[in-house]
Amino acid sequence: MESIPENRLLKLPPGAVENIRKIYNLDKTERLEEAIKILEEWIQKQDHIIKKDFSKHYLETTLISCKGSVEKSKKQIDRLCTMKTLIPKFFSKVNAKVELQHVLDITWLIPLPTVTEDYYRILMIKFNNKEFTTETFLQYFQYSIILSEYFKAHDYVNGFVIIYDYSNFNLIELMTKLNTVELQQFATIVIEGYCARLKGIHILTDSIGIDLLVKTVKLLVSEKIGNRIHVQATLEDLHKAVPKEILPAEYGGNERSIEKLHAEWRAELSSEEHVEYMKVMNKACSDETKRYEGKFNEEYMGLPGSFRCLSVD
Repeated sequence: MESIPENRLLKLPPGAVENIRKIYNLDKTERLEEAIKILEEWIQKQDHIIKKDFSKHYLETTLISCKGSVEKSKKQIDRLCTMKTLIPKFFSKVNAKVELQHVLDITWLIPLPTVTEDYYRILMIKFNNKEFTTETFLQYFQYSIILSEYFKAHDYVNGFVIIYDYSNFNLIELMTKLNTVELQQFATIVIEGYCARLKGIHILTDSIGIDLLVKTVKLLVSEKIGNRIHVQATLEDLHKAVPKEILPAEYGGNERSIEKLHAEWRAELSSEEHVEYMKVMNKACSDETKRYEGKFNEEYMGLPGSFRCLSVD
């Protein structure tokens, strides 16, 4: 199988790929190759899926995110292609530095270089104390999509742990700008489309507005995900939940500063290589005129966020 190139922004310890494969019974080369071949042949037979040449790495990471299940992987690929057709506004940006400069100043969305012992990638999201609008939310979602595609192309992990740092942010003001329909659609894209497996969501804040935010989010996600949301009032509390040593220096860890990491990620996600990749992947959608209608209704009309009002003519 293809090797994982060394990446300074996304480090993996020795043996990580082999160990993750073993967790999902994909450590035998012949079984992994057979699973990828099945996916490749299945994609060729789906008239409504436009892109036919997904890389082997992309298909393998899809299998890993779906716990080794070929059938779940088929559904995940199908759903993501369909979402790119149904709600294209989330997939309309390709160059973070040029098109999303405003949100980059307000929100720092930073994957940490070192994974946890059980191969989960920590994703830190720091909200700075600046004006946040409804449009900023959409830009944040669009930036997250650009990062999600980067993960699919370059990373190899067991899942994610998310840390939201709201310590310098007005949560009451934030809630007045929140579009719950867009939030639910975005959550569906991330969880159902990219199949992001979340081990935990930790919110760093002592704001009195956090209860309202958590209650709102729990209404929009599954009970399973909702039960993984935890509020940490102090850094000391956060250190009890995530490995302190792999956090940025500002959070008591040994990693380079969050500001430096943010600058590195902004440059990486705006590189010519990734911009060109995003142009290709944003077009990896579906042609719903070629899909069996009954199957579409069965698979997509009940998704959270409700796509019933959207036209695919």
